[in-house]
Amino acid sequence: MFSHVMVGTNDLDKAKAFYDALLATLEVRPARVDGHRIFYMTKTGVFSVSKPINGEPATHANGGTIGFACNSPEQVQAWHAAGVANGGKSCEEPPGVREGNVGKLYLAYLRDLDGNKLCAMHRMG
Repeated sequence: MFSHVMVGTNDLDKAKAFYDALLATLEVRPARVDGHRIFYMTKTGVFSVSKPINGEPATHANGGTIGFACNSPEQVQAWHAAGVANGGKSCEEPPGVREGNVGKLYLAYLRDLDGNKLCAMHRMG
């Protein structure tokens, strides 16, 4: 359904260092830099971070969350640990199992350096 997701940043170099470390836990290669943007290319889509082209400060979406698929609870934990170690802030409940209408999920939530809300998710069998 989606071709790409893009979030804004106020410091591209810091965002690249954060996301390179975070996404390495998901076996994603470091970003390609394209002027005021960085791109993480995968077989299933593209995640990008950009300085706003209108020159205004980047802001995060209130109510928005970007989810990353993980292969195991351990990968979720590694993702969360890498994010916190690189300046991200843990948010919501600590990483762990949540059950709801869509089944049992292993989730972890972070805010990136610009306040964007991120989630790592593993669907448990």
